[in-house]
Amino acid sequence: MELLLEGFQTALTPTNLLFAVLGVMLGTAVGVLPGIGPAMTVALLLPVTYNVSPSSAIILFAGIYYGGMYGGSTTSILLNTPGESSSVITAIEGNKMAKAGRASQALATAAIGSFVAGTIGTILLVLLAPSVAEVVVKLGAPSYFAIMLVALAAVTLVLGASKLRGMIALFLGLTVGLVGTQTGQARMTFDQPLLADGIDIVVVAVAIFAIGEALWVAAHLRRRPLDIIPVGQPWMSRSDLRRSWGPWLRGTAYGFPFGALPAGGAEVPTFLSYATERKLTKHPEEFGHGAIEGVAGPEAANNASAAGTLVPLLAIGLPTTATAAVILLAMQSYGIQPGPQLFDNEPELVWGLLASLFIANTLLLVINLPMAPLWAKLLQIPRPYLYAGILFFASLGAYSVNFQAFDLALLLGFGVLGLAMRRFGIPVLPLIIGVILGPRLEEQLTQALALSQGEVSTLWSEPVAVLCYLLVAVGLVGSILAGVRRRRGGDGDDDGGPHYPNRPHAGAEAMEVG
Repeated sequence: MELLLEGFQTALTPTNLLFAVLGVMLGTAVGVLPGIGPAMTVALLLPVTYNVSPSSAIILFAGIYYGGMYGGSTTSILLNTPGESSSVITAIEGNKMAKAGRASQALATAAIGSFVAGTIGTILLVLLAPSVAEVVVKLGAPSYFAIMLVALAAVTLVLGASKLRGMIALFLGLTVGLVGTQTGQARMTFDQPLLADGIDIVVVAVAIFAIGEALWVAAHLRRRPLDIIPVGQPWMSRSDLRRSWGPWLRGTAYGFPFGALPAGGAEVPTFLSYATERKLTKHPEEFGHGAIEGVAGPEAANNASAAGTLVPLLAIGLPTTATAAVILLAMQSYGIQPGPQLFDNEPELVWGLLASLFIANTLLLVINLPMAPLWAKLLQIPRPYLYAGILFFASLGAYSVNFQAFDLALLLGFGVLGLAMRRFGIPVLPLIIGVILGPRLEEQLTQALALSQGEVSTLWSEPVAVLCYLLVAVGLVGSILAGVRRRRGGDGDDDGGPHYPNRPHAGAEAMEVG
């Protein structure tokens, strides 16, 4: 409690409080706009925040993350077009409520549910993260290698209907991570001196998220303005509150642990929450026609998972989502390495961040309830103007990393790769995780083998490592059995690739997946 109170002293300074407000407002805005997620926003702001103190920058990015998780619900409810993949399930009942004239109630239960789940999730984060850090500090290189292997396997297995495409994305990320002379020997530098230090992850992240998204939207641009459903001021009746509090708590119980799992993400718990509420509801006839429980539960699960994501990020240095991966990159750019020593080495930053999450949750509720109509109007910005600005800031950000025109060429090349990945349904997250974890995986493997003088058996010499390998084996066997079961069942509806529910105007397709 003393450390947390000291964290509030850090978070409540005028500068950090300003960054928290800016973060939640930016996060909500980018969550509202389809296709512009918090990961891309954080990646774009990375070069801009190099002259800002580490505490302020991380508080800003965490605010963007929390705000983005909430903001996706607005476009899901009003347009049936999820701004974030984790808001897909919200659109099922939320848009039906909006079309029935209950958009304000849907937005209100999403906002209050986000606050409740985010607050409970942050309390659990404060309680669990230091304990996890105390445990993992005792682990050796074999255990770290196995944990990262679990993350790579999990991120491939859970994303998308096609495991092959997930493996392709992961392979591309690991390949990009090989470039450079990190091992003392030049690999894939093609005699280009500017590649000797490897490809900067900022350039890769900005290109894949921002440039790839802008090119995709340009290829599918629709000139007709979007039809916006009138919102009004969000409010809830006593009946709405009575029907929402149970789903809020159950959604939180689903979201937090899944967020803390490697590649757990928010999509799975939102679906489980929706399925649970559908079974427990006393109003089954409303499901499919605008049941408020179908909005309250998934939105709570969505935001609780955001808090859960920060547990492995802070305690182990393991990102489980694209946004967490970019926040990890931001910490590393300041010379801060998340992991078991972080709570001892950087207490002001860590506890200031944790305190700022409570502030961000409160700000989200205060800001978003009265400003829901304003966020809806953001959807009317002409897409040519919107994405032209994104291209400009993406190019500026990539150039400012090393002030080399060569980085702009890399930006364009990876941007085209991002477009191709969207075109062929290859998920983006495995690539980003591969770029970040690939070199660290190699480092831990090298360290483990060096300490054991090349004895391979050292890789399974620790209990945690053995447990991780068993998890990978179970996941692979389960994935294979599930595929065999689908084929025997004659399921011909799967097109073999992951869907992109956050693609503009893809709400109907996303609903079919849900």
